[in-house]
Amino acid sequence: MFKKGGMKALLLGCSSIGLVLTATVAAQAGGFALREQSAYGQGTSFAGIAAGGALSSMFWNPATMTQFGGLTVEGSMSAILPYAKHKNAAGTEVVNNSGEAAVVPSSYISYQFSDRLWLGMAVNAPFGLGVNFPSPWGGTGNFYAQDTNAATYNFNPNIAYKLTDWLSVAVGFQAQYMWVNFQNAQGLNGPNLTLNGTGWGYGFTAGVTITPTASTTIGIGYRSALNNKIDGTLSGGIGASTNGAINTTVNLPDILTIGLRQGITDRLTVMAGYEWSNWSRIGTPRILQSSGAAALGPTAAPITLPFQYEDGHFYSIGAEYKLDPAWTIRAGLGFEKSPITDRERTPRLPDNDRTWYSAGLSWKPAFMPGLNLDLGYSYIDVKNTPINVVAGNGWFNGLAPYVGSVDTHIHIISVGARYQFGVKEPARVKQAYLK
Repeated sequence: MFKKGGMKALLLGCSSIGLVLTATVAAQAGGFALREQSAYGQGTSFAGIAAGGALSSMFWNPATMTQFGGLTVEGSMSAILPYAKHKNAAGTEVVNNSGEAAVVPSSYISYQFSDRLWLGMAVNAPFGLGVNFPSPWGGTGNFYAQDTNAATYNFNPNIAYKLTDWLSVAVGFQAQYMWVNFQNAQGLNGPNLTLNGTGWGYGFTAGVTITPTASTTIGIGYRSALNNKIDGTLSGGIGASTNGAINTTVNLPDILTIGLRQGITDRLTVMAGYEWSNWSRIGTPRILQSSGAAALGPTAAPITLPFQYEDGHFYSIGAEYKLDPAWTIRAGLGFEKSPITDRERTPRLPDNDRTWYSAGLSWKPAFMPGLNLDLGYSYIDVKNTPINVVAGNGWFNGLAPYVGSVDTHIHIISVGARYQFGVKEPARVKQAYLK
């Protein structure tokens, strides 16, 4: 079924997928998830993304592949520019900005093998974190936040099948590699206790699209939970601290996304979406020695990571409008209920409820049918965030409480390109805009 040049195009698409391996990441969704997987979706705060609109929709719902005939490739880059200013209980600034700027790439490819069957591949960085703190900083705050980085690389082959003209289903496999560097102070001066490790986790994806009318699409997508194993070392410990080989498991959430796309006119489409993230399953990972015994901190206490998150929820609405055959504009609004509560929050990851304001546009150049260039922008306003690491907070070390607040906002700029091979713009579509 490959036409002339199809194999070359497929190889080029696979090469673009490899770009995701250059990612540096910083969490900009609930917990330390990364929602920035589509420049197209960025423009509407990802409203309706599980119902389609771009090939990158397959991250949320692989069944959306059946909306694209032949060979289609897509890639995007998102620049995340966070700002997180920390103040102590007296209102004095102690850290100007703990956030690290980051780039999150994503790549997709799909191929239609028959009138019913599609195969596809996505490579993404779905989870990540990057924060930077001076050492020491903020008095006792030093004990609860030091430089931390985490990155994931997710490989996700999928198969989709169109059961009828109005119903498509899909399943896929996830293999995810995770790298973690977690540092914690053991005093106001001296070396940090550093956990460094890598490991794999495995899961699946699934989805369905329903098209009850020519102007209505409903999509439901699911990304399974991942139990990411981490093997590594603990170093820099003083006192009773364990130094040497360690292991742990980070139980990452399963995610359910529901999307709706509703055409109002030939030019106007409205979208809505909802996403549930099962962050409550992360619990409190235990750091273990090779023997299976607990790894110990400076005071001989077992080392744990008491995340204790609740589930996350994200709601969004948006719309897009075709100005003419070449240009489409879009905008969206989202609200995210953070899985991190006041009780367990630390200055290391000062996440809180947030509001998304987004806008974007697409350009389809007439000289290259099948090409779409996407630009998306979001401003994320994070609710003012209290920090209370005191008795009752699982991270409290029993000796040095820290109370403060964090003022956070984020700018995200996404650019992307999608190309569907063999597309010729129908004349009737062009004429519709000349009336």
